[in-house]
Amino acid sequence: MKTTTETRPVLDRRHLLGLGLLALAGAARPVRAATPLPTVQVYKNPSCGCCGAWADHMRAAGFAVEVHAVDFPGAIRRQHGLPDRFASCHTALVDGYVVEGHVPAAEVKRLLASRPRAVGLAVPSMPPSSPGMDVPGRNDPYQVLLVDAQGRETVWANYPQPAGPRG
Repeated sequence: MKTTTETRPVLDRRHLLGLGLLALAGAARPVRAATPLPTVQVYKNPSCGCCGAWADHMRAAGFAVEVHAVDFPGAIRRQHGLPDRFASCHTALVDGYVVEGHVPAAEVKRLLASRPRAVGLAVPSMPPSSPGMDVPGRNDPYQVLLVDAQGRETVWANYPQPAGPRG
């Protein structure tokens, strides 16, 4: 009569490591790549430096930016339905919206995430503490306005914003 000896498998480090990797692979969820932000088309006068600084602000926030030197950026603003009373020194187009002036990148991102029915956002004039204007020691208040197709505005955001999370 033949007898066999039953042996139990011994788990050494290599086997444990392999099992651990298999467990991790099974538990891993597919990672969805972040959707890239749309390209911002900036129309500015060739001699305007603050417009370039705003374009840099948008790049730093993750946007691709293309700058177009034009003699009269206001023509772009008007062509896309934003009234003259919201004018600033440059006009940008992003994903179907007009962005006029020194609008903070965070507000453009919020606009794109919420997709309101609007022509776009505007920071009229050139407030000294807005992105691209950044005057050291200044923290002047200004508003970001949401402008609808009839030219009516509502306050989209107030700056400077209070410390802490936005709600």
